[in-house]
Amino acid sequence: MRAVAAHPMLSLVAVLVSSPAKVGRDAGELAGLGRTLGVAATGDVDAVLAAGPRAVVYAASGDVRPDGAIEDIGRALRAGAVVVTPSVYGMYDCVNAPAGIRDVLAGAARAGGGALFVSGVDPGWANDVLPLLVSGLGSDIDTVRCQEVFDYSTYDQEEAVRDLIGFGHPLDHQPLMLAEGVPGMIWGGQLRMMARALGAELDGVEEVLERRPLETTVTTATMGEFAAGTQGAVRLEVRGTVGGEPRIVVEHITRIHPACAPDWPSPPGGGAGAHRVIIEGRPRIEVTVEATDEGGNRAAGGNATAAGRLVNAIDWLVDAGPGLYDALDVPLRPAVGRLGKK
Repeated sequence: MRAVAAHPMLSLVAVLVSSPAKVGRDAGELAGLGRTLGVAATGDVDAVLAAGPRAVVYAASGDVRPDGAIEDIGRALRAGAVVVTPSVYGMYDCVNAPAGIRDVLAGAARAGGGALFVSGVDPGWANDVLPLLVSGLGSDIDTVRCQEVFDYSTYDQEEAVRDLIGFGHPLDHQPLMLAEGVPGMIWGGQLRMMARALGAELDGVEEVLERRPLETTVTTATMGEFAAGTQGAVRLEVRGTVGGEPRIVVEHITRIHPACAPDWPSPPGGGAGAHRVIIEGRPRIEVTVEATDEGGNRAAGGNATAAGRLVNAIDWLVDAGPGLYDALDVPLRPAVGRLGKK
């Protein structure tokens, strides 16, 4: 909502919420803007879509309800809206998306004249437009590595941190996002998009996972206690191979406390988190992006960049016309009209 309110070419006309407690509250209050926007939240999906919004920012989770997210997005596409969302992992790479998902959403876009762009931060700009931009500064490239290095104790998403990723559970617990094949499903599209943009073809996608326990019990500000002996750190690589060699790698190094797995990489310069691109080649290039929001919170900063990437694409998508688009289609453009604006 903050990103929409800040965009000079967009007007916020409706806010849909799933929580009855939020119905009737002003969008500015829900977004923490410190001012009202004159738009009251509603739970009436039919009424909102019947009004014919030109675009929908779909922010509901698709992690544990992918079918529900696809149904919701298809409904908005059939209503003629441009839809931007991070919620369907299978659609980050439209070219290689599973046919069962792609065909449903493509059909909805054709039927209603809508357009869809799925992106975020990671997966998203941190492993598509950023590494590809940086690669253009080199002459010889051996490998492209995209890292997310984060202390998850700053997250305010307890269900995702504990249950989807497994922090606070015994090491013999199988969290959904670390199950075999799931990381490749989430980040494989990013690897294939980067390969396609670099004129290469992957011959395989590999997953490498390591988990470490907490040595002592720790307490976080937003999610409470995580017991000693439970999962405290995860190091995950999803590798795209060319000629049998890992050439494009997405790596996540995440902890619930900085003291866990101290021998693993940490954010350059310290702090709670960063996204980094490392191009091994000639020259060797390393770029680190740190984003903060909501009082210096880097998790909130990362989420804000994901919203910015999506919301800032809306006017381009309106002009592009109906269809399915990915990060190789949708340009990352300057924030025209927002310099110095409050």
